[in-house]
Amino acid sequence: MKAILMAAGMGTRISSETNKPKSLLPLGEESLIYHTIEMLQKHDIEVVIVTGYKEHHIVHEISGLNVKEYYNPFFRVTNSIASLWLAREELKNDDIILMNADVYLSEEILQSIINEDNEVTMFADSSRVEDGDYFFKTHNGHLVDYGKELKKSARDCEYIGVAKIKESFLPVFKEQLSKLIKDEEYNYWWENVLYQLSGDINIVIRDTNGFFWGEVDTREDYQRILKHLKLEKVGSE
Repeated sequence: MKAILMAAGMGTRISSETNKPKSLLPLGEESLIYHTIEMLQKHDIEVVIVTGYKEHHIVHEISGLNVKEYYNPFFRVTNSIASLWLAREELKNDDIILMNADVYLSEEILQSIINEDNEVTMFADSSRVEDGDYFFKTHNGHLVDYGKELKKSARDCEYIGVAKIKESFLPVFKEQLSKLIKDEEYNYWWENVLYQLSGDINIVIRDTNGFFWGEVDTREDYQRILKHLKLEKVGSE
């Protein structure tokens, strides 16, 4: 299994305060991205990372880890679909976890991802439909609608920034990725490849409700993760 982490973005909502890529925010003694890579590698998952904004800081942070890196020099004018395109040669010979590098995952969620056996699975949290960044509407566990502005009455869950694609589906995924790049859709997210396919295939939505995760878009998001880790530490003592 292989994981490709998208870490090229500037994250303007929080990086303007921290002056560093948000994946480098500290979680105690480790940064967010270091924690994620270590957790993945503990499960023998090969890790690939696509950098961009202040790339040298990330490279320095993970220099002691066995990680393959790609660099997106166009990070200021493209979105994550371009980052994935630059790492497209990695989309072969393995089941693939695609993940935004500003996401904190609990061990329980990672285990669920590893165990997932559907061709295409995206992960979301049914406990978060009031406030959030990006929402899904589902039917019988499959994606039927999505968006930042999805009406509250249509929301079933908040997307957590992670998908898993089985090796058998990668040719279809890569073909759609190539089509969108050819159409110059450089401002799409990597997830738009799956959204474009959702009318023709069943995308399974797996609920992470009950397990902790966090995506760092704002300082409040970051503080929520730190609070969870503090409570977790107290509970283990």
